[in-house]
Amino acid sequence: MIPQLILASFFLMGLIGYLVAVVISNQSYKQWPLHRIICAVSGSFCATVAVFGPLADLGHLWFPAHMMGHLLLGMLAPLLLVLAAPMSLLLRTLPVQPARFITRLLKSWVGQISLHPIFTTLINVGGLWLLYTTELYPLMHEYVFLHLFIHLHVFIAGYLFTASILYIDPISHRLSYLYRSIVLILALAAHNILSKYLYAQPPNGVPGDQAQLGSQIMYYGGDAVDLAIIFILCLQWYKTTRPRSQWKKESTLLSY
Repeated sequence: MIPQLILASFFLMGLIGYLVAVVISNQSYKQWPLHRIICAVSGSFCATVAVFGPLADLGHLWFPAHMMGHLLLGMLAPLLLVLAAPMSLLLRTLPVQPARFITRLLKSWVGQISLHPIFTTLINVGGLWLLYTTELYPLMHEYVFLHLFIHLHVFIAGYLFTASILYIDPISHRLSYLYRSIVLILALAAHNILSKYLYAQPPNGVPGDQAQLGSQIMYYGGDAVDLAIIFILCLQWYKTTRPRSQWKKESTLLSY
């Protein structure tokens, strides 16, 4: 129960900080978009459900429940929280000097590596391969520190990967849509290959029938989130490449 409380408090404090920043920001600037607030609340809820409560308890005993938690914590919650644009909100809420410090940090080599698609793919999908094909998975259920570390890693790696593909927040080193699309396709392929591998080679201590059901949840559930990422990326790509005259025409039509 204590590990669950620690993980849940992490997401709860993050959501409280986000909402406080919205209140402060709205006092000086135009209203923060409602859809971003909804994304922040929904993403925090998904992450909390994955680490606290019945699903988290069942995940220790039943591999399909663990995999449902993985989808919520490592894929759906990161996507929703990226769409909430927390960094943009933070930069417009902080005073000038702290905001400049964060901007310099994002422009530094550490920030550039942390949000490079290849690096985020390695720590995200590569981390999952390491978790499920080694002794880490059974050990995670025995050691509290390892349990906390792996769950936080799954979420942070998923968030950084999604942020490196979808440029919702400001980013100093913008890579082309083609480059990000190629990396995304490779990452999706590696994720799907892992799910098929787990179908045939269950993690240590996981019964075969549970592994088969869990791998199917990972495969099809992961595809659903991936389709959302692909749709958003293609929509962004389309908006930046469509002719200016077409943009004006569409804007006129939407105004009626």
